[in-house]
Amino acid sequence: MNVTISTIRDSGAGIRIFELRASRGETLPSYQPGAHIDVTLGNALVRQYSLCCNRPSPERYRIAVKREPQSRGGSAWLHEQAREGDTLQIGVPRNAFALADAADSHLLFAGGIGITPVLSMAYALLNRGAAFHLHYFVRDEDCVVFRDELTGTSLARHVSLHAGLSPQQTAAAISSALEHAAVDTHAYTCGPGPFMATVIELASAKLGASQVHKESFSAPVADAGDQAFVIRLRDRREIGIAADETALACVQAAGIDVDCSCEVGVCGTCRTKVIEGVPDHRDAFLSTEEKASNLWFMPCVSRAKTGTLVLDI
Repeated sequence: MNVTISTIRDSGAGIRIFELRASRGETLPSYQPGAHIDVTLGNALVRQYSLCCNRPSPERYRIAVKREPQSRGGSAWLHEQAREGDTLQIGVPRNAFALADAADSHLLFAGGIGITPVLSMAYALLNRGAAFHLHYFVRDEDCVVFRDELTGTSLARHVSLHAGLSPQQTAAAISSALEHAAVDTHAYTCGPGPFMATVIELASAKLGASQVHKESFSAPVADAGDQAFVIRLRDRREIGIAADETALACVQAAGIDVDCSCEVGVCGTCRTKVIEGVPDHRDAFLSTEEKASNLWFMPCVSRAKTGTLVLDI
């Protein structure tokens, strides 16, 4: 569906906030906190952005976009080319980062631009009267996104800002936040990879892995122990994947068309059926059960535990 960029405002630290309204007075689809949308940009790229409205509305969506130095064209286009009044095409909201409705209390951990899906969660919990607390970690005070809402509204008493902490201090703050968490508390995290890894490790030890939820914005960090492997296609052609290459890039370089979008393992566009072999799952899209079945493979980020993966391509 088409939406119009109604307002654009800067929020510091290279972040811009875009308000989107349905074109021709149409109604926007409803969504649950934590959801994201596909946005088709003017350069034909498709990127995913979290919805961060203070209250779901059939009239408007809100996204925040950080200008990434290594942008592949998504954030760069929105920062340099997009203007108020422009039309964008978006997909329906999807959610792989939903609140656990049965939980009695919630701990939210956001790092940097990772505040975007977490903010909508905080507003939803506030409106429900649920027990929650949001811990927001930033490099320095100038990097706080949505400062006015986090510090100057009814959210403020549920928010702790942590600025300029070292990795060791960050871990200590996270541990402190978890120290008195009730047994049925659920934890949620979004932000840079190392930050999320710390939250997941500490929260899983305290609450159990099943009560920890994450949303990734970036591809998994390459493992120094990654090994080369081979992808075999339906026609029995074989494509070698070096230790420092992605399966998606190698398959596309061989002239094979594979649908893709985010290229960081969160959207599911490139999901491919596995015929034989065992994937090394590194995506944030497949469920725990889907990963255990080894029936699907995300070539943009995942690798192989076996020397050869036979894919339905």
